[in-house]
Amino acid sequence: MFDSLTQRFDGVFATLRGKGRLSEKDIDAALRDVRLALLEADVNVKVVRDFLARVKERASGEDVSKSLSPGQQVIKIVHEELIATLGSDAVPLARTAPPLTILMVGLQGSGKTTTAGKLALLLKKQGKKPLLVAADLQRPAAIDQLETLGGRIDVPVHVERKGKPARLVKTALKEATRTGRDVVIVDTAGRLQIDQQLMSELSDVRKAANADEVLLVVDAMTGQDAVNVASGFQEQIGLTGVILSKLDGDARGGAAISVREVTGAPVKFAGVGEGLSDLEPFHPDRMASRILGMGDVMSLIEKAEATFDEAEAEKAARKLQKGEFTLEDFLSQFQTMKRMGPLKDILAMIPGSGSLMREVDVDDRDLRRVEAIIQSMTPEERRNPKLIGGSRKRRIASGSGSRPQDVNRVLKQFADAQKMMKMLAGGKGVPSLEGLLPAQRAKR
Repeated sequence: MFDSLTQRFDGVFATLRGKGRLSEKDIDAALRDVRLALLEADVNVKVVRDFLARVKERASGEDVSKSLSPGQQVIKIVHEELIATLGSDAVPLARTAPPLTILMVGLQGSGKTTTAGKLALLLKKQGKKPLLVAADLQRPAAIDQLETLGGRIDVPVHVERKGKPARLVKTALKEATRTGRDVVIVDTAGRLQIDQQLMSELSDVRKAANADEVLLVVDAMTGQDAVNVASGFQEQIGLTGVILSKLDGDARGGAAISVREVTGAPVKFAGVGEGLSDLEPFHPDRMASRILGMGDVMSLIEKAEATFDEAEAEKAARKLQKGEFTLEDFLSQFQTMKRMGPLKDILAMIPGSGSLMREVDVDDRDLRRVEAIIQSMTPEERRNPKLIGGSRKRRIASGSGSRPQDVNRVLKQFADAQKMMKMLAGGKGVPSLEGLLPAQRAKR
């Protein structure tokens, strides 16, 4: 996510940190590089201009010139102004008397139907009882898709394959009230913001639903086009928020940075993967930290809390205190990491991991290789890896489709992990990440 932009910012910041005092010429040069980085990331030109004007005004003030570390002060200003551009604070869904009615709108192909399913699952995990409504009557496949998604997440789907979308929505709201559903998510047909007939139909649906939220789903990878689409929908029907889909595939970040300032509509959620659980509330401060390579500790903690089983964690803690951390536990940790998402994304949330990420080629296939190697061991070998000699290594390598060198590497990683766990249990702090990544390979 935003790899190229993060690297460009990291280069600018490295130059700023290396200077004891900053002249106006130094600041101008740094902002010139920031401007180029933002434009290359497909950020809206006006947004770039306004952002840099605010940064320059603050960076030229006395607080920076008299600071003992002016470079850090400028970085702090860039961070704060980027948060302001992204929207300052996270904006939750409206709080209203049930049922909360959410209208999902957007272009065809933006990921709207899938995002409706993701949102339903997210709200269900929060204790809500959602109802999905298939109001895209132009595309039968969209109705089938929503029914399939509803089945996978165990959320009911209201379907009427004929009639008018506005009338269908009214029927769905009555059904929601009758069955005690407190959130209604309406998946509408994809349409261009310049198609007046379809936009008029959408306006009718909004009135029929008396929608509390009108959320535009835009494909983050379309960059500047996503902002143009958002502006069009805002002018035509009014939006309460935006959901950025496919944000995990966006290496540039232009849509994420631009859409709030251009449209005035807050980004409320972001799609960060293909799985149905891969929808997150959008936090401007966390996103700014990710873009600037500063990590995202809060999101990392939330992912861990949602993934780790509390009873298992307590059991593991007791074993650690007794020095009983085995390869079985090591395997369990890797399997948990897999559930948290792509390893590269997880590591990127750790502050200060930016340089490490550039030096190391992190591949999720390495996690699968570690898993296969440990699963090819006997229970006795997992409990006591000292038993694993040359012949056993060759057998394990053959059974896991790897090489004896790979088995050696996993055993070394396990020994390093054991050492780290003992240090944590003894209150000696966290050692370096170096050597603890699976099958780590230096980039050439």
